[in-house]
Amino acid sequence: MTLIRTPMMSQVDKVVELCDVSFNTEIEVMRQLAVAAKKRDRIHGVMLMVELGDLREGIMPASLEKTVREVLVLPNLVFMGIGTNLACRSGVSPDRHNMAKLSALADEVDAVFGPIVTSISGGNSANLEWALSGADTGRVDDLRLGEALLLGCEPLNRQPIKGLYCDAIRLVGEVIELKTKPSKPWGKIAQSAFGEVVSERDCGLITQAILGIGRQDADPDGLVPPRGVEILAASSDHLVVDGAQYRGSLKVGMEVPFQLNYSALLSAMTSPFVSRVMTAPQAGFPAKCL
Repeated sequence: MTLIRTPMMSQVDKVVELCDVSFNTEIEVMRQLAVAAKKRDRIHGVMLMVELGDLREGIMPASLEKTVREVLVLPNLVFMGIGTNLACRSGVSPDRHNMAKLSALADEVDAVFGPIVTSISGGNSANLEWALSGADTGRVDDLRLGEALLLGCEPLNRQPIKGLYCDAIRLVGEVIELKTKPSKPWGKIAQSAFGEVVSERDCGLITQAILGIGRQDADPDGLVPPRGVEILAASSDHLVVDGAQYRGSLKVGMEVPFQLNYSALLSAMTSPFVSRVMTAPQAGFPAKCL
């Protein structure tokens, strides 16, 4: 089964063609999904996202019954259940109160329309602590896990998850320049290319290296360098580091690995300039969770 989150109006034909189920909040989009599904003689599943406090996407609970009623009369769509998303925009934690509310909303839908809620998607990786705590999970039978599996930590406090690796994914940049340079820029200082006013401390001469990765490839604030490397700055396609204390010594052409947090992983995975390579595990890189 393939799924997609909150499709755009312009995507409805592709959504119906490529996906079995979509998570939705807007009735106008669902009407167009019905048109696209009927055109292709397909049945498309619909999950309704409910707002429970994080203020990202979701139908307000008071409007859920009305939305379900509208969905049920649309041709070639089948209502499958409800879901929610927490700890994303605002960091609202999943807990027994909001998760119980989600189960209660499913009960209310079933009470009005009969037993039509077949699935309840409780949230994302931020739900793991709640789900594994021994708490009553009610009717929640589905979680949408990403960060926990890829980065080996739970998103609420970025604590490592037992049995998973925090360093399974690394971003590797090649050294394209290596020079001894002053640590502090000179001349009249204005804004950088990204609207920042740089205020570097004067540490004398440093071993400055430029790596062939930049803001177009990954969020530099989400990169954790290996021991002995300090990130100094990032431009669109370059990362400037101080590598004086790196094990051995840096050389032009050498590859330097970085750990990533969720923000950096997101941009690296979607950048067309980053190659994805599967390799066997290597020892020696610190499994530090962010």
